[in-house]
Amino acid sequence: MPIFRHVLVALAAALPTTVATAQDKRPLRVFLLAGQSNMEGHGVVDLDDPRDYNGGKGTLARFLADPAVAAQWPELRRPDGGWHVRDDVFVRYAAEHGTVKAGPLSVGFAVYDDAHHFGPELGIGRQLGRRWLDPVLLVKTAWGGKSLAVDFRPPGAGGAIGPYFTRMLADYRAALAALPREFPQFAADYETALQGIVWFQGWNDGCDAAAAAAYRENLAQWILDVRAELGDDTLPIVVGETGNMDNATLRQGQRDGCADPRVGPYVRFVPTREFLRRPEDSPNTGHGHHWFGNGESYLRIGDALGAALGEVVDQRDAWQRAHAHAARSARERAAAPQDR
Repeated sequence: MPIFRHVLVALAAALPTTVATAQDKRPLRVFLLAGQSNMEGHGVVDLDDPRDYNGGKGTLARFLADPAVAAQWPELRRPDGGWHVRDDVFVRYAAEHGTVKAGPLSVGFAVYDDAHHFGPELGIGRQLGRRWLDPVLLVKTAWGGKSLAVDFRPPGAGGAIGPYFTRMLADYRAALAALPREFPQFAADYETALQGIVWFQGWNDGCDAAAAAAYRENLAQWILDVRAELGDDTLPIVVGETGNMDNATLRQGQRDGCADPRVGPYVRFVPTREFLRRPEDSPNTGHGHHWFGNGESYLRIGDALGAALGEVVDQRDAWQRAHAHAARSARERAAAPQDR
């Protein structure tokens, strides 16, 4: 946590305490992270078995073993070799096998019941936690092997609504309902405020020519329908490129869906191709669909997604403030006595 943040928190703690009202509750900034297995998380933290993990090449621990690299990511590893646990960013993830993980952000919020894997949430949370004083809650909703064309199919695309479109929203709402139990520190003095969505999905659509060709339209419709379901037609949304796949049609569809004029200005496409590392330099040499399990890849992907999300949220906030100011000025002019 930056030093200035410690100072502000200490000052806040020294102020007289009052009963929080709807007007003075602090915001808990909530973000929905959605997608398939690469959002679930297959980045390897520290496993180094020679047979299954290539002797530890490309793990997060190996990446941070270089002091110069570790200095660029100071919030991740403690001097004693353990992993930092943030006190300003929290995660809630109902994994597909039934386990619910809820707690402060660190490694381990991935699909496996261990602390040896992680997903984009680590880099996303790092960026968002550094950006604002308000605490952040990341709600992960992700399932492996799911397509946008079928599994996450939005209502406006026609045909059967994808069951995981429905389940994604149900999991998000369940996370908010569980807040008093899972995160009681936010139950009384905080008000949840949905700030944005990260969508990181595409591999299964890239395996089907028709689904890849339809991705642009399906993505644009998914954005419109998710916003409608959540009651915010300008909700910021960031889409990560499936940069580990050699399917130009799919990846162009992801880019073009974000540029569709119907979705408006608060949508951002984030290229990820540059974060792909060689299989021989990675833990899982045969898992190209999971970025070969490379820890640096998953960390940099999350970092880029989080940086883009923070920027677009701030842009939308600035627009809302300007819009509110203009509306207030118009009301004041209308209420002022007219010269005769």
